[in-house]
Amino acid sequence: MTIEDAQKRVDEWIKTYGVRYFNELTNMACLTEEVGELARGIARRYGEQSCKPGEKINIGEEIADVMWVLICLANQTGTDITAELEKSFAKKTARDKDRHRNNPKLK
Repeated sequence: MTIEDAQKRVDEWIKTYGVRYFNELTNMACLTEEVGELARGIARRYGEQSCKPGEKINIGEEIADVMWVLICLANQTGTDITAELEKSFAKKTARDKDRHRNNPKLK
């Protein structure tokens, strides 16, 4: 699935099953919640925290939940994520093409 496909599918799902998008502020709060769940999973799987009894960590599911809400926000704000990612690649390449290779901390 392309990012464009994902944006269309989320929009279709919202209109079919979700009735309407939550407003942007609500979705921003939802995004914060989902990022927190991802952070908790990362901390427990890769960090020093342990899981609670019976707790199962699914990093992929948490990442997908974050992407879902980001796609909702993109759709609501008329943002073409593919186009914006292309711009971001160009910006980062122009700015950082040598910086990371020349960073002694990364060697």
